[in-house]
This record gives sequence, C-alpha cells and structure tokens, in this order.
Amino acid sequence: MFMVLPNAVEHMKIIEKETIDAILKYDKLIEALRQIFQSTFTMPVRHHHFYQNAEGTENTLILMPSWTDNYIGIKQVVVAPDNHTKQLPAIHALYTLLDAVTGQPLAQMDAAGLTSRRTACTSALAASYLAREDAKTLLIVGGGKVAQHLLQAHSAVRHYNQVFIWTRNSSKGAALVSDLQKAGFNHVTYVDNLKEAVGQADVISCATLSHEPLIQGEWIKAGTHLDLIGSHTPKTREVDDIAIMKSSIFVDSRSGALHETGELAIPIATGILDPDSIKGDIKELCCGEIKGRSSSTEITLFKSAGLAIEDLAAALLVYQSVV
Repeated sequence: MFMVLPNAVEHMKIIEKETIDAILKYDKLIEALRQIFQSTFTMPVRHHHFYQNAEGTENTLILMPSWTDNYIGIKQVVVAPDNHTKQLPAIHALYTLLDAVTGQPLAQMDAAGLTSRRTACTSALAASYLAREDAKTLLIVGGGKVAQHLLQAHSAVRHYNQVFIWTRNSSKGAALVSDLQKAGFNHVTYVDNLKEAVGQADVISCATLSHEPLIQGEWIKAGTHLDLIGSHTPKTREVDDIAIMKSSIFVDSRSGALHETGELAIPIATGILDPDSIKGDIKELCCGEIKGRSSSTEITLFKSAGLAIEDLAAALLVYQSVV
C-alpha cells in the first residue's frame, strides 16, 4: 500500500484535522504501522532543538524526516509543556508529504492529531507482542491528547474488561472518563490512588509530561506490560530505577529512546541500565527477528520516543484515502 503513486497530482492537498480523524481508524492504522515497519525505509536521526521562549520556559523544536523509494515525509513539531496554562495542547505540528522521485509537494496536513493517533497505535502495536494474551485490566496514566486515544488503540489488540484512568488533575481525568463512557466504553473508571491501580493493572500506559517518576517499580506486579510514552527529553521520566531493573526493555528505536529520553538515558548514565541489555526494537518485533514476551510472569517495558516513519505510515494512509 506504500508503493503506488497517483497518476497525477494537480495541486498540493491541504488535509484538515477532521478528515485525518475520520480516516485514521485505530485497527487500520495499527496494521499500516506494522506493514511499514516490515518494509524498507530510511529514517535519519531526528533533529532536536531546545529553546527558551519569551516566558522563560524551555520548548522543543523537532524535525522528523523519513522516506521510502516513492515518498518523503517531514514533520515539524513544537512541544510547549506549559501550554496547559493557556488551555492549549502541549504539541503543535505540521506534516509535509512529497513525491520522492520528483520532489513535488503532495500534501500538507495538521500533524497534532496524526501524531497523537500514531503514537497510541504504535504503543498498541508493541503491546500486541509484549502484553499477555489474557490481559484484562488497563491503566492509563495521563489525560492529554495522546491519552485520549490509548484506550481505543489498546482495545484493538487486547480485550479489556476493566480500564482505570489516573491524572494529576482529577477534573481532567473525570472529563476523559466521561467522554470515553459517552463513546460506549462503560467499563472505564477514574481512580485517585495510583499505587493501588498500578498493582491491579495488566497493562500500564503512561502519557504524561512528568519530570519525576510517577510509577514506582515496587508497585508493579509480575506479568505487567509497561507502555511509556511521555518522556521526550533526557531530563524527564515516568518510572523509577526499580521499574527499569525489573523489566525486559524494548524500544521503538535504540538511536532515539536510549539517548533522547530520561526514561533510559538517566539509568544508563548512573550505571543502572546496560544499553546492551535492551531486548529489541519495534521493527525487529514486527519482522519476527526477536521474540516478544517470553513468559506470563515477565515484566515487559516498551519505551516510545516517537519515530518519523510512524508519521509517514499515518500520512500515507490519509493521503491515499483522499486521492
């Protein structure tokens, strides 16, 4: 599905968020991600630029290119962690799709919603290899844009009969629970005791901008799968050293997750984690080059830093649906 160009493109298409949301169904996007990880592609290390804005807060500018023989995609992202004080999303992004043969721009699309959905679906894709087949309880930590998609994405690969939501802002968490219940997910409840929820969960999916660990390793039961999304700088992390030491660790890519995220960079720097102990990456899982979960008691951990090729998979799914 990724190799066929349209016969002719008269003008670059501008694709709005509403169209993207309508096209990117969770099961279809998970399969598109699986297919592109099984294909041949090029993905340079993304560019990170940290800058201090006019208010004295450090924001992050990220440039993420990737390409196949026929398509080039470039995402431009700004992560502004203080945007919640302005009732704005923390992430704003644009995506540009080009013909790799001619360089002709094919489409530009809002990438904030695209990013949230592909992030959640990549986590679910990893969980399809790493979560226990009989996982029944899902804990979602966080209430932001990515967290809003986690239940739907994870439910595409496992059947949960109990879902907990925990957020530092209880009103935000309650609002997310209400929205999910209105969408038909009646088995979702808000919890205010994170320790108890962690102890009950089979899968824990964290999507926060926390600077300090929220999840303590001593709370985690045998057989749990940890899905860590939020940490995107070398200074931030969502779980502590004990969780890292107890887990079999998988990443979206070694080049990104080991260096760009405090989740792994901090324990590597302190000698807690040996980089050579990382079990594998998402491409190796999808291609069957490595084994995922090895037992029902193993604690698995997937650290997602976000990959440009994931954006290209999502953008192509959108673009090829509208041309």
